[in-house]
Parts: sequence; structure tokens; C-alpha cells
Amino acid sequence: MTHGRFVVVPASYVLLMRDGDTGPEVLLQLRQNTGYMDDHWAAAAAGHVEKGETAYDAAHREALEELGVTDVELTFVTAMQRTRGGEPIDERIDFFFTARSWAGEPRIVETEKAAELRWWALDALPDPVVPHERAVLDGLRTGTATAYSTFGF
Repeated sequence: MTHGRFVVVPASYVLLMRDGDTGPEVLLQLRQNTGYMDDHWAAAAAGHVEKGETAYDAAHREALEELGVTDVELTFVTAMQRTRGGEPIDERIDFFFTARSWAGEPRIVETEKAAELRWWALDALPDPVVPHERAVLDGLRTGTATAYSTFGF
């Protein structure tokens, strides 16, 4: 059925955090062979919310599928409404979570999609970082992250 409205694609992002020698650190992956933002640093675990799944459930599933970790204690950061100019396929809602507690040692599980996994200080992030994710990381660094945010409008 065609109703003339755009489709919103939901995704969940998990930012594993820890205290480093110089301040907070975040675990990022270097994307490869995904067809989207390859050779950019990104959240260590992220992906689309599947039919019938909550954003929290998707975050837990992605953490297991991409990092091999379980019992992830999620803290909600922001819901980001995102677009690249209003194309019907590119209306997004991204749910960002941080976690400071989990079971298991984070590792690259999907070796074809991630070239590297590394901890970075929030005040010394690598370049380039996926732009909308960089906006969230900057908000975490400066303490200005809000429950609702936008990107690309």
C-alpha cells in the first residue's frame, strides 16, 4: 500500500566507555567492506532495529553479534533524527546508548566488516569518525548531549 509518506529506518548504537589515564575513553571500530562510511571510525556495535524489536533489544543483540559481549548495562544518551536532504530512503532515527559494564572481552566478531577495534580518549578521537556519530561523541565529551538531537537538517 502506497501512502505517500517517507519510511523511517531505526538503528541502535552502543558506545562502550571506560575511564582512561587522561579521562573517558570510547571503543570504536574501523569500518571496512560495508558499503557505508568504510575507512571511518564508528561505534563498536551498531545496526538496524529489526521488526518487533525494541531499540534496547537491538543494542544488546548488536553488542553480542559485533563484539561478543553480553550483560551490557545500557544508558540512553540520545534519539537522533537524521537525514541527508529528505530522500525517502534516508530518514533515520538513531538510538545511542553508552555502557560501562558488560560481560566478556570486546573483540571483532564480524572480521569482514571491521579492520580494527581500539579505545580512544573522548578528547583525542581519530579522524575520520562517521559524522553523525562524531556529533554524539562531541556531546558526550562536552556534557552537552541531549535526549533529542538532529543531524543533516
